[in-house]
Amino acid sequence: MTFEFEIDQGATVAERYAALSRQAKSLLAGETNAIALAANFSALVYHGVERLNWAGFYMSDGDMLVVGPFQGKPACIRIPFGRGVCGRAAVDRETVVVADVDAFPGHIPCDSASRSEIVVPIIIDDTVFGVFDVDSPEPGRFTDADRVGMEQLVAVFRDQLSVALRTNGVA
Repeated sequence: MTFEFEIDQGATVAERYAALSRQAKSLLAGETNAIALAANFSALVYHGVERLNWAGFYMSDGDMLVVGPFQGKPACIRIPFGRGVCGRAAVDRETVVVADVDAFPGHIPCDSASRSEIVVPIIIDDTVFGVFDVDSPEPGRFTDADRVGMEQLVAVFRDQLSVALRTNGVA
């Protein structure tokens, strides 16, 4: 299978995320392996969203988040719930956008090049499955339009993951 991005470089932020969401639906459709879904989704976002240096998953494991499939430099392996941006998003069950990670209390610096971050929790059947974390080397990289778009993208992943988990008798 060959994958080509179909994103108009002159499109608005909302249009770009809408195009990525359509591509994610197509890319993930029919797959029932959670790791394959997460790996391809990470690659899609990493290569489809401009000015990123990391995009990937931290999956729930008891009271910890454990690194999952990602694109970028090696990452922190375990993050306690409530610590750092990822842990905060998991506990609060809401997207966290950080314009300057150095100003975020308790930020965990996994890559010193990261300057801004957006983390979207993945909640399935009222359980935090994990979080999707995206970093940029640019301070203030993520706008409210990025938050809305990233939440829409992660919803595509979450919906296909829910199908996969049910198919495999996990949920």
